[in-house]
Amino acid sequence: MKPHRTPRARTSIEPPPGYYTPHAVPPDDTQRSLILDWAVTQRIADGWRVESRSGAQAVLVRGQPVNHVLHAFLTVFTCFLWGPVWLALALVNKVERAVLTVDAQGHVVTVVATP
Repeated sequence: MKPHRTPRARTSIEPPPGYYTPHAVPPDDTQRSLILDWAVTQRIADGWRVESRSGAQAVLVRGQPVNHVLHAFLTVFTCFLWGPVWLALALVNKVERAVLTVDAQGHVVTVVATP
C-alpha cells in the first residue's frame, strides 16, 4: 500500500535567510545560481522535472504528453474499442511548463507557460 502524501503548504518560493548578501548588495552570479538551485529543488519536491537550465534560469515541466501513435495503433487493433480511452487521456492529460528566473536583486520570478 502506498503511503498517502499530503500536499505541502506553499508560502513563498524565496529562499531562506542566508542566501543573500548583507547590506542590500546585489547577489553575484554564483549566489543567483544557488538561489535558483534552491527554488528548483523546491519545485522538484512538488513533482516538477527540469527540462533545461542556464545560469539564472530554469524551465520546469510537470505531466507527460499523450503518445498518440501508440493509442492510434491500440485503437485500430482493438476495433476502435480503445478510442474512448484515448479520447479521455487526450482531454484530461495536461503538460505544464514554468520558467524560473532569478533577477539581479536575487528574487525568483516565475512565469507559467500556457499551452
